Amino acid sequence: MTEKEYNEHPGVRRTELWRIHESPEKYKWFKDHPEDPTPAMLFGTVVHKLLLDRDTFDNEFAVLPDVDKRTKAGKELMEAFTAENAGKTLISSDMLAQAMDMLERVYTDPYTNRLMSSEGMNEHSVFWKDPDTGLDCKVRFDRVCYLPDRDEEHPLIIDYKTASDGRTDVFNHVMFKLGYHLQAFMYTEGAMKSFGLKERPDFLFVVQEKKPPYSLNYILVPGDSAVMRAGEDIFRESLGTLKQCMEMDHWYGYAGPYGEPNEAYLPGYMSLGDEEE
Repeated sequence: MTEKEYNEHPGVRRTELWRIHESPEKYKWFKDHPEDPTPAMLFGTVVHKLLLDRDTFDNEFAVLPDVDKRTKAGKELMEAFTAENAGKTLISSDMLAQAMDMLERVYTDPYTNRLMSSEGMNEHSVFWKDPDTGLDCKVRFDRVCYLPDRDEEHPLIIDYKTASDGRTDVFNHVMFKLGYHLQAFMYTEGAMKSFGLKERPDFLFVVQEKKPPYSLNYILVPGDSAVMRAGEDIFRESLGTLKQCMEMDHWYGYAGPYGEPNEAYLPGYMSLGDEEE
């Protein structure tokens, strides 16, 4: 299944559930007003495509020629190029060069090579109906692989992330800020439903920095971990909220369904001092 076919297939995806978690109002707004990808998002898509599905890269992307668009000849060449590549995403030669430099680092890393060369499949889409809410869900794995020390009951679900800072503590913070723990649960939930697994598989983030030396890190979320359970809590809560909002056609904001004030609270890092006994 192509990315386009996956996008058109009905089902709730992880990014939508994270919007619901922020507020149903945000979910509804972005659903009705889809945004164009940011340069950072586009770059991540390019690297993903080259890493996971290079054979079809030219079907979806075209590299802009180096022409002087201030001249008549340059404008004509650019117009002809754009017409010839209608429907494709146009990227700069600098973006492609940076992506290829990153992938060279990936291919020289022994552990990443082991992940990519083991039995498995890339860009695999799965769909299922959540039994509690009846809502259709969908995920698209970057990679599912079966390492030699894992049997078919214990695949490894892999997601490749580009990052400005790949250090473990930094990525761990970003994980909870952007809902990657929700992703870990939802993707492994899809794997269990699609592959008929009895145990929740582990989820592995392959994190690569976008600047030289393009360092790599590997962040594992075990299937039975507290991080995975935190992702499950958001998954269950957000699906329930989505179903409720769909039934009521009421997409409320931060103040909740009844518009009540939220009470201020002390953050965990603050202390009022030792209490007297």
